[in-house]
Amino acid sequence: MDYKKVVAQRIKQLVELDIETIENLIEIPPKPEMGDFAFPCFQLAKSMKKAPNMIANDLKEKLNNEGFEKIECFGPYLNFFLDKGAFIKNTLEKVLEEGDNYGSSKIGEGKNIVVEYSSPNIAKPFHVGHLFTTVIGSSLYKLLSFEGYNCIGVNHLGDWGTQFGKLIYAYKNWGDEVALEKEPIKELLRIYVKFHDEAEIDPTLNDQGRMYFKRLEDGCEEEVALWTRFKDLSLVEFKKLYETLNVKFDSYAGESFYCDKMDDVVNDITEKGLLVESNGAKVVMLDEYNMPPCIIKKADGATIYATRDLAAATYRKKTYDFYKNIYVVGKDQALHFKQVFTTLKLMGNEWADDCEHVGFGTVRFADKKLSTRKGDVIFLDELLNEAVAKTLQIINEKNPDLENKEEVAKKVGIGAIIFTYLKNHRERDIVFNWEEMLSFEGETGPYVQYTYARAKSILRKIQANTTVENDNNINTNAEIDYNKLNSKEEFELVKQLEGFQNSIMYAIDKLEPSMVTRYVIEVAKAFNKFYNQHNIANLEDKAIKNARVKMVEATCVVIKNALSLIGIEVVDRM
Repeated sequence: MDYKKVVAQRIKQLVELDIETIENLIEIPPKPEMGDFAFPCFQLAKSMKKAPNMIANDLKEKLNNEGFEKIECFGPYLNFFLDKGAFIKNTLEKVLEEGDNYGSSKIGEGKNIVVEYSSPNIAKPFHVGHLFTTVIGSSLYKLLSFEGYNCIGVNHLGDWGTQFGKLIYAYKNWGDEVALEKEPIKELLRIYVKFHDEAEIDPTLNDQGRMYFKRLEDGCEEEVALWTRFKDLSLVEFKKLYETLNVKFDSYAGESFYCDKMDDVVNDITEKGLLVESNGAKVVMLDEYNMPPCIIKKADGATIYATRDLAAATYRKKTYDFYKNIYVVGKDQALHFKQVFTTLKLMGNEWADDCEHVGFGTVRFADKKLSTRKGDVIFLDELLNEAVAKTLQIINEKNPDLENKEEVAKKVGIGAIIFTYLKNHRERDIVFNWEEMLSFEGETGPYVQYTYARAKSILRKIQANTTVENDNNINTNAEIDYNKLNSKEEFELVKQLEGFQNSIMYAIDKLEPSMVTRYVIEVAKAFNKFYNQHNIANLEDKAIKNARVKMVEATCVVIKNALSLIGIEVVDRM
């Protein structure tokens, strides 16, 4: 039961505000003793011609308090106190009944959403910066799918452009065939960096790069074969990482896919009288929108990113008839997407309003910056391997006899990195700190995973004791008296569990996975506060024990579901 909605519906019967406005006004009081929901009456003062505190009192007298322990006035606020027993019973039974589907809905049924994410450049390393778009996009894909939307995950590969002409030249002059077969990405990076080093000495090499790309565009056999090989080798490496991260895509249509679709877009822009010449280039002027021109063709006639993005958006609308078209790309590209979306709108495409850029920050280690051209990169596979190795070292120190240590270390180490990327608002920059990231205390992935493992351990211990003692009082099919869960810590934990779907809806509304990450942190905190205050396994009172077992089981369900939506697997033992 959505109690906030119940409160809003009760109030709606007595006031002339729409249900959405009422829901937006409802607050969570700062202290538990002030209730569970509060409705401020200030906005009603003008229409009802009364002081807010008098309105609150009048509403209190008229409201049906079924399902609530009491309704009280705190000055201009109308405060609702849940019937704790009924609330706990309804919430825990719903969690346990729905299991892996708890928090899911069909709100998005029949609506297609395209999510473009990851989109690395072919023949370049998948470094720590690429993981930001990958895990944000993957989480949005999971969140939206969980709520019934039909998601299409698109990996818009960077597989076209002058850099491939440079790479072809570099390979023909300095390529090592053995190294390319053994470690393709690292070898391609080596020769790419060498090209730029040599071009600083001899700038005419850039002309060679442009020449080879022109041959690639013209379909010359040797250049196309090399480009195809670089692409295929890169995808093999990328897909290994995606499998490790549990990330999936429905399409790998990159920039090259739209090469034969750009002429139609350029013709459409021309026919609508939008294309003008500026310094030899063909552009769409966006002065009235306080933006620089959107360049469609450069002075040499070549197309650029904007042209391909216009073609891609048009293709996606025709192919998927999307409800939303989301681009998970760094926040530094905000202007680019504003130009593209505005140009689409000027072309007469009302669906341009359904395109949205989801920006994110940067990643660094202290003052180290990432630069592919200079070879100053941190490979993602090396980062993941280091996280797993460091986690295994911690496990060996804390629990050397743990079974499947390597598997646990992999899930916890990789989970720790993903959690770090998704812990805060996506536009905040990330500075890596190994000690903080891998800590089993504080707001970290290992802390949440350890909480889950602790809860599972409690359940195993109780089950083992029950088997040994043949104690039929611990019976999962027995009638549970949820009124036994009457402590402050128990109620606060169940309130957290009840809020799971709201956290998902907020995350979808803001396209912000960190809202689910922050939510699961609060669940873990609430559980540990309960665990530290109350006994479970050694209780003599079987009725309380039975009820607490159900609450622990429900906590496991919610933590597992929440972590899965941000791409992290749980472990039963740590």
